[in-house]
Amino acid sequence: MRRPNCFGDWFATFTCLFHKPYPRHAKSAHSGMLSTLLRKAMDAEIKRVPIPRRGVDYRGKVVLAPMVRSGELPSRLLALHYGADLVWGPETVDRAMIGTTRRFNEDSKTVDWYRVASHGQKAPPVDAKESIIYRIHPAREAGRLIFQIGTADPERAVQAARLVAGDVAGIDVNAGCPKPFSTSGGMGAALLRTPDKLCAILEALVKNITPEFEIGISVKIRILETAAETEALVRRLCATGITALTVHCRTTPMRPRERAIRGQLRMVAEVCHEHGVACLMNGDVETRDQGVRLAEEFGADGAMIATAAEKNPSCFRSEADGGVLPWQPVVEQYLKTCMDLDNRFGNTKYLLVQMVPGRERFHQLVSQGKSYTDICSSLGLEHLLEQAKEADTKRGLDRPKEKTSKSKKKKNNPSALAAGGQMGQVREISQHRKTLSERGATVQSALEPEPTSVAA
Repeated sequence: MRRPNCFGDWFATFTCLFHKPYPRHAKSAHSGMLSTLLRKAMDAEIKRVPIPRRGVDYRGKVVLAPMVRSGELPSRLLALHYGADLVWGPETVDRAMIGTTRRFNEDSKTVDWYRVASHGQKAPPVDAKESIIYRIHPAREAGRLIFQIGTADPERAVQAARLVAGDVAGIDVNAGCPKPFSTSGGMGAALLRTPDKLCAILEALVKNITPEFEIGISVKIRILETAAETEALVRRLCATGITALTVHCRTTPMRPRERAIRGQLRMVAEVCHEHGVACLMNGDVETRDQGVRLAEEFGADGAMIATAAEKNPSCFRSEADGGVLPWQPVVEQYLKTCMDLDNRFGNTKYLLVQMVPGRERFHQLVSQGKSYTDICSSLGLEHLLEQAKEADTKRGLDRPKEKTSKSKKKKNNPSALAAGGQMGQVREISQHRKTLSERGATVQSALEPEPTSVAA
């Protein structure tokens, strides 16, 4: 017999206790008593793993998915602004985090993990640039940010997680990304083919990070080809000590344009619940209300939104709060947030291109913009122009760049010339041709006297 796992089942069980009519003034007391009974019954029925003191329970949450480029700080803050319960940062590879330095940024009020490029030298050059690997806003993300790590090694996973664990509400292992930059290193969805390694990573994090930092460890996976394979994997993962599991309802070869497959979702949720592990669903969730409905329908504990949030993060607003907003106010809020945080313009522009619908005449204008000032002018946001100019000055976007034609670039690029079969020009570039004086030769005119004219 299937165990009841949603509000509807318990409501049907207990409604018979309150079938008699009751006066209007007693309604609130009646509702409170019913809610208490339901909550106690559900708590007694469903097993729950303990949530660490600084950790967070994923149950009852609609959250922002981890997305490379689309999960940077401004996007996360916007999602929280519009009602996301939790936000995942973009997958950050363990090797990238190891060796970084933590610093509080007084200007943006953020905490940055950065490194300085050494270019193979023992000491970085004086003019070496800093690269921010990860950035958080402690005041606005406290207790609601999950750090997702890309890893294929238990020791490196622990080493990298230690650097950030004191500043986040949880560590999530990426075992679902199908992109080559992740799978080629044995990370992401590649871990689904090496379950022993995946379990070892989770066990190492649970053993070392949870006791020290009092936060939970979770994992994000994809479904496998058969329900039996998925079930076997989920059972192993739940036994590692994780507090939550997110399942993307697509197989590894599937892409976002292909419809999500939810046939295995209820089974995954039930296996998680047997171990007391929370289960979030992911795949084709477009709004908060839809996520809540789907989670209830399939027995999951919450929902994760990805693509829809990339296009319009106001998707986290419930219908009761007005629902999804038009793109214009969302874009304005996003631009202001990016400038407040001194976000990289390239990342800002990438998200704006996703947010402004392609059919809008503004889409092309945004695509062609080369600075915050360009974007604000194109969108008619005159009240943000002063801030845009300051942001451009700070980022060096107000200085015109020297244009180099493609032909000139190719002419000075030996690899491009060689690929085109122009080896003669390659030798001209790579081998400096000495002048006559450099070769020790003497000019002919300097050795011989000028010829005299001979009369005929």
